[in-house]
Amino acid sequence: MSKKKFDPFQNLPCNLSINDSTIDFYLRINGLIEQNYVVLDYGAGRAGWYHDDENNLRKKIRLIKGKVKELIAADIDSQVYENKACDRKILINPNGKILLENESVDLIFSDWTLEHINNTKEFTDEIKRVLKPNGWFCARTPHKFSYWALFSKLISNKHHSYFLNFIQPSRKKIDTFPTYYKLNTLNKIRQFFVGWENKSFIYPTDPSYFFNNKILFYIQKFLHRIFYKEFSGTLFVFLKKKP
Repeated sequence: MSKKKFDPFQNLPCNLSINDSTIDFYLRINGLIEQNYVVLDYGAGRAGWYHDDENNLRKKIRLIKGKVKELIAADIDSQVYENKACDRKILINPNGKILLENESVDLIFSDWTLEHINNTKEFTDEIKRVLKPNGWFCARTPHKFSYWALFSKLISNKHHSYFLNFIQPSRKKIDTFPTYYKLNTLNKIRQFFVGWENKSFIYPTDPSYFFNNKILFYIQKFLHRIFYKEFSGTLFVFLKKKP
């Protein structure tokens, strides 16, 4: 008989934490989009959550397809062609170019992607190019000085999938990628998006890497209360491009 998975939120309504960063992040995106918008999901991958997330309410809030004119999923990896949560799929060129016209997108969101960006100027230049004036760029990413980011830096990228499988068993190997953390502080966001309306902040998240162990979860939960901000929070990026 398989061991029952520990769910720290099973006694809360809808099995959702009050600090569920997915709910918070995508509720804000839902508040920014309009029906006639063209939206780009940068780093969309295969949308593993669409198949793997067992919480239907969280999936409903996260699903942007059907709420806008067109949702485009873009990724440098060909697994984006398996994405079922979009209207159109495009492959980002190896040189970082997005195959879209200048100022053709109303909103861009990028979820757990900034930590994988190596060439920051190339990336930010493309975001600025394809986004319309008054358009929003939204991202969720680990803060550079969060404990999981610091732990990640101690492990070579080639061993990431092994350790993630150990500390976060629900995560699949196909969803593991090299990390660099070059655009993962509020200062770096300000530096690369000078002149943009900046409403970014650090969100107090719940522990994610606790081996499905109840004791470790509550130890991390306690540490989160002591070390809020950079050490235990997640960077939420909300930037509006000025005309």
